[in-house]
Amino acid sequence: MVTGGKTTLQEYVEAEWQNKSQIQGLNAVILAIAEGSRQVQQQVQQAALADALGTTGETNVQGEIVQRLDEASSSIFVETLSTSGHVAAIGCEEIEDPVIVDGETGGGFIVLMDPLDGSSNIDVAVSIGSIFGIWKKAPGETVNDDSLLKKGNEQVAAAYVVYGSSTVLVLATQDAVCGFTLDAQSGIYYETHPNILIPDACPYYSTNEGNSKGLDEPTKKAIALLRDKYSQRYVGSLVADFHRNLLKGGIFAYPADLNRRDGRLRLMYEANPLGFVAEQAGGAASTGYERILDVLPKELHQRTPLILGNKDVVESTVSVISGD
Repeated sequence: MVTGGKTTLQEYVEAEWQNKSQIQGLNAVILAIAEGSRQVQQQVQQAALADALGTTGETNVQGEIVQRLDEASSSIFVETLSTSGHVAAIGCEEIEDPVIVDGETGGGFIVLMDPLDGSSNIDVAVSIGSIFGIWKKAPGETVNDDSLLKKGNEQVAAAYVVYGSSTVLVLATQDAVCGFTLDAQSGIYYETHPNILIPDACPYYSTNEGNSKGLDEPTKKAIALLRDKYSQRYVGSLVADFHRNLLKGGIFAYPADLNRRDGRLRLMYEANPLGFVAEQAGGAASTGYERILDVLPKELHQRTPLILGNKDVVESTVSVISGD
């Protein structure tokens, strides 16, 4: 890969945060995520050749069939984050109870993650990803299940990784969203998407039209309005759909349905981190009834509806769903 003097991820985080004592150590957390994603990318690339496709035969705490790469990715990120020296606890979609890191005495960070989003696409070589929300732990705070139940608006950073035609890590902090592409030969991430903002125009909507029959009437109307105005692009991998809409403009909608009023996506592992990214890039994220980042979580594995993307389109869609 020809880097052309591009800034590396390590150079970026060290320069951005060297004088910000309140987030001291965040660079180590981000670099741990980057190292884990590099290892996961290798697993994804070699999955078929290494006979690592398919399921383990087990179900996770979400009641979902565990893919082999789900399990491997979870183990990789737990290891890299635990050894970063700045992570107090890790919550994971694949693990019922949070991992409390031994020896953490200072502030540190709490990381909640979906280690491999889009599992149904693994076996057919379609883009998948990883999602991370990062919260600051207060010095002296006892880490337990309840201390992980923080609102999304308390995040200090969020990140996601797309494993596709290239491997891209998108990092969001307050008022800054940047993308970094992995040079597979060197294992180094280089900045390739500085200062990401969602485009003003919204050409796409992303939703599973197969679920339409299960929606209530206001939500059916909202989806019909999107269908009439925009072109549909739907991969079925949340990270991939969101990444396209972040760069090209668009709205992703996985609303509540009549059978699942609480929604289907995970609040802490998926909606909060991507909602944070969307807002820092000038977009919006909602349950259909309230701002995602304002939701007070009641449990670690809580589910939620999710609508996010271009702010004006999210707001107009939410207005129809909520009847405002």
